[in-house]
Amino acid sequence: MEPNSHHLVMGQLTDFLTGRCIADTHDERYHQKLARHLVETLGYTREQIRQKQTVEIPSGSQIARVTVDFLVGCGSRVDMLIKYAPGSLVTRRLSNLALSRMIQPVYIPIVVTTNGEDAEVVSGLTGKVLAEGIQAIPGPEDSFMTQIPDPPVTIPEGIVEKAVRIAYACEVEGSCLMDNDFKCDTWYCYPDRTQDKP
Repeated sequence: MEPNSHHLVMGQLTDFLTGRCIADTHDERYHQKLARHLVETLGYTREQIRQKQTVEIPSGSQIARVTVDFLVGCGSRVDMLIKYAPGSLVTRRLSNLALSRMIQPVYIPIVVTTNGEDAEVVSGLTGKVLAEGIQAIPGPEDSFMTQIPDPPVTIPEGIVEKAVRIAYACEVEGSCLMDNDFKCDTWYCYPDRTQDKP
């Protein structure tokens, strides 16, 4: 075990997308499995996939930073968000939808929640479940992806504010406690330095 971590580190492995050497954990093995599925099965290029992206959740004098496993799209545009976590998919649907609305000023059309064995594909615009199962994650030629609105739909400011509150409640306040001073290492809190400005 690493200090302040509940994830068993079993050695090192090579990251499929970057070729870098990283820690080998049970969660990372699922992450790598998903990365291979995106490229080798669905047909995305490595350049279309950004992995382990940070989303900042402001709250009062602090900012929590949560990691999203994959953002898929062309250039700066994100068409699909994929977030992995072990356990129930349904309980993470709302928080993942909220995170998707904090990343860019327009809706991310497809939001995928997965535990590595199963998946839920949700419309980022409506929150409606579109499909279920790992095999249902859409590839670049899938109708879910080819029918994405163009131009993309802008997210109203009020929706973003609600998303921040939901994400904080689910991802930060609802995260697992290891001890009194440290929470699960899927998120970190930092002082919000904007509070120091006159």
